[in-house]
Amino acid sequence: MSERSNLRLIVLGVLIVSLLGTLVARLSYLQLVAGEEYQAAAANNSTREVLTPAVRGLILDQRGRPLVANRISLVVSIDRLALDREDDEGAATVAGLAEALDITPAQITDRLLPCGQEGAAKPPICWDGSPYQPVPIATDVDPETALAIMERRSEFPSVTAQLESVREYPQPFDANMAHLLGYVGPVSQQQLDAQEDSVDPARLRSRDLIGRNGLESQYDSELRGIPGITSLAIDTAGRVTGTVGESQPVPGNYVVTHIDSRLQAVVEEELEAAVKRARSFGNDGESGAAVVVDVRTGGILAMASYPTYDPDLWVGGISTRDYDRLLESRALSSNAIQGTFPPGSTFKPITTIAAAQEGYDLGGTYDCPSDYEVGSQTFRNFESEGFGPITLQRALEVSCNTVFYRLADEMWLKGGGNAATVESPDPIADAAARFGLGQVTGVDLPGEAPGLVSGRIEKQATWEERRDNWCAEAKEGFPETRAEDVELADYFTALSKENCLDGFRWRNGDAINASIGQGDTAVTPLQMAMVYAAIANGGTLYRPHLAKAILTSSGEVVQEVLPESVGTVGDEASMAFLRDALIGVTVDGTGRSSFEGFPLDQVPVASKTGSAQVFGDVSTISWYTSFAPADDPRYAVVMMVTQGGTGSGTSGPSVRAIYEALFGVNGSSVNPKRSVLIDAAPADQLPVVRPDGTPVVPGLDDAAARLTDDSLAVRR
Repeated sequence: MSERSNLRLIVLGVLIVSLLGTLVARLSYLQLVAGEEYQAAAANNSTREVLTPAVRGLILDQRGRPLVANRISLVVSIDRLALDREDDEGAATVAGLAEALDITPAQITDRLLPCGQEGAAKPPICWDGSPYQPVPIATDVDPETALAIMERRSEFPSVTAQLESVREYPQPFDANMAHLLGYVGPVSQQQLDAQEDSVDPARLRSRDLIGRNGLESQYDSELRGIPGITSLAIDTAGRVTGTVGESQPVPGNYVVTHIDSRLQAVVEEELEAAVKRARSFGNDGESGAAVVVDVRTGGILAMASYPTYDPDLWVGGISTRDYDRLLESRALSSNAIQGTFPPGSTFKPITTIAAAQEGYDLGGTYDCPSDYEVGSQTFRNFESEGFGPITLQRALEVSCNTVFYRLADEMWLKGGGNAATVESPDPIADAAARFGLGQVTGVDLPGEAPGLVSGRIEKQATWEERRDNWCAEAKEGFPETRAEDVELADYFTALSKENCLDGFRWRNGDAINASIGQGDTAVTPLQMAMVYAAIANGGTLYRPHLAKAILTSSGEVVQEVLPESVGTVGDEASMAFLRDALIGVTVDGTGRSSFEGFPLDQVPVASKTGSAQVFGDVSTISWYTSFAPADDPRYAVVMMVTQGGTGSGTSGPSVRAIYEALFGVNGSSVNPKRSVLIDAAPADQLPVVRPDGTPVVPGLDDAAARLTDDSLAVRR
């Protein structure tokens, strides 16, 4: 054998030995090092999970009345993946199902198209859930219709019909509460992906429904529960060979709220009455909000927004027609926590606190002329009425603007005037911030707006954000407006030029407007309710909250939500002064007409009216802020109506009616037994829930309190 052949044999031998060594090493690793890991993976490949959905927890009012419950519904769904595998991509199935359900094919395709895909409707019409989850097409389907569909399996291979638990909204006493409760919808693929490889039993799964708004969203993890899981062993042919493991579903917890549904019904009714009252006065009366809060705890006893909608519209998926109607009416957002509005004269107590902290005498006398001039500008009282020299208390009672104009102007000059910088003192803005304005209250609802406090810092920030736009507008001169109105275009151009050059400067006109809740200051009705609650209780600013406690489905307490102070405002003397002055508003001030004939000697009411102007609106925003009993405060009640006219004329009568319901007032008679609240007070005990999950409702006999199995009882 030649030398070259020997060399080849040697190289080949070395290569074979090397390959064998590598193979042995790999086998050793698989068996000794990674054996357990691959054994687990193999087990996973040979098992399948079967889920038993958990019953979603209830939402109760403070007395145990169900605000959100469950019921059984016959639901028809489509498996999108199976539909796409059909010969015609499911066109025949969609057409046939539409005919069987007496709806249009477009209504089905709108539900099937994933959100964000070209041609898809806007959420929540489009499908925002997992692509592996069947899409509900219709709920509460007639059993005969569902049976007819399922008997034609060859025509509807991707369609299922089965009994499912769906949410329902009992609306006790016809209380709507749509903005408070929210609704549920399918979990999105993005939410599923965000969990990565979580093994938490409470993790989201593709068939889950989750809260999409309101309390349903805020407390979703508590309400959802944990599904039961049965792990089945599967052989290579796909046959079930046994059960590997099994767990029972854990029902979701119950959320007990501070809301009293009887009071809530009254507040909703009176808010709508105020809107209609505004329209009867010739105003537009577009929208509104009302809040009732316990000043001692921050618990929200009632909160309403107008316009509203039927929460049952969301059950099983809202239709395109209904959703478009809600968008058009602007009913989807809550004016109570998401709408921001100038507070008008209801802001004056905050300016009073700022003045007191700057050394002004709360017991002093101040001139109240009909107008106040600053340079070429004239700032007037409401209806240009002057009262001459008056006390600061009387200035609050009659809502004299010019007293507060002078206070603001003098504080502005003291802070440096036009030469001031953003670091210079700004007493009114600082006082507003201490009252929680310009920031979210922290209420346990999603989507809360922070509002805005007009001041030096806000003016600088706005200028930096909008300077380029202002400069461009000044250069262009508003050509579209100019084509129709030259004078208006000139005004806009001059304004933009001024803002472009020194829109950052906090002028005395800005300070004057801020002192009476005008200018850029914008607040939510809930923020103003917390302001007046703090004045009522002596200066403690609470975080407002709807939830009172979390209970298990068998009634055990998981968590009680305790009152939480987030700050203090003013001193004891200033708070006492404000309470006395606001009592005077109701007795002999701008709030008097709303409470004529009310037994103020038995239930004293402190209040402040407001009529806030909005640029371009025909009429003012009507505000009425209050608390009672003024000598031992328990409730703060705030109402607002956009384009509603005066506070006393539009909102005041409805605020009075709410107090009549709270205290059992009928004419000049006060009878606590007539109160909408049981024992004429908020509940001091948590509601009782039976072991089977049904709440005990006070005032009903046992049979009526035990609500029907298919709507409320937790199935185990």
